[in-house]
Amino acid sequence: MLPFPDAKSVSEKLDAAGYIRLSVTSHSFITGYKHSTFTASPWQADFERHFQLTNIAYLPPPDTGLSIVFADDSLVVVDKPAGLLSVPGRGEGMADCLVSRVQATFPDALSVHRLDMATSGLLILARGEEMHRQLSRLFRERQVEKSYVAVIDGLLATDAGEVNFPLIADWPNRPRQKVDFEIGKPSLTRFTRLGFDSANKTTRVELKPVTGRSHQLRVHMCALGHPILGDDLYGGVAQIKSERLLLHATDLALFHPLTAASLSFHCPVPF
Repeated sequence: MLPFPDAKSVSEKLDAAGYIRLSVTSHSFITGYKHSTFTASPWQADFERHFQLTNIAYLPPPDTGLSIVFADDSLVVVDKPAGLLSVPGRGEGMADCLVSRVQATFPDALSVHRLDMATSGLLILARGEEMHRQLSRLFRERQVEKSYVAVIDGLLATDAGEVNFPLIADWPNRPRQKVDFEIGKPSLTRFTRLGFDSANKTTRVELKPVTGRSHQLRVHMCALGHPILGDDLYGGVAQIKSERLLLHATDLALFHPLTAASLSFHCPVPF
């Protein structure tokens, strides 16, 4: 496993690169003001090579039936287990995924958004092409509220705050993403501290992504010096502190694309 700096050294690197922290009451706002690039750590070139180079086969969890949270003629909401791809992978033996399992019951189900393979929790699928267009528009226009719970390494000092580091794909090291203040896309995550585990020196947090960049929550927590436990891409020493990525999509809220009814879904944290 590759070495990774502790929270203090990460903070020192961020400060040296031109980042500032502005504290207002109990909220900490973290802002980049200098063109710079901060990369958490190098990794494999792409998703398939991640498995090939580490000799780890894709072993999805057994199909014991769908955990359906909600279903009607327009959409399906399910609880995705950790370790299952949201959509089929491109490599051999990577066809088993949440979409294929849902389509066995709802043949017209279509993917609207994704969760990382290692992330568990709520996922919405559209039923039919028209609902796919409508739901995709809601996500594109940021009319879907999403909340996650994660356990991060270290004791987070502030009650709540924001991270607005711009993100971009780290192409030589795909599927990794990185913070890049020159060409990165605007990315905003709001966080709230939920509690401490002083014995294990970890913090439970609620995370609300305002934007929806790939790996956004994972990279933002890593850039703060508090990587999510079990993260094999950005976790460093925090990777070995959990057998799975401790990130779970707990809540989704939106207006029904057909009836305009207010919908709110919750899925309890399994860790």
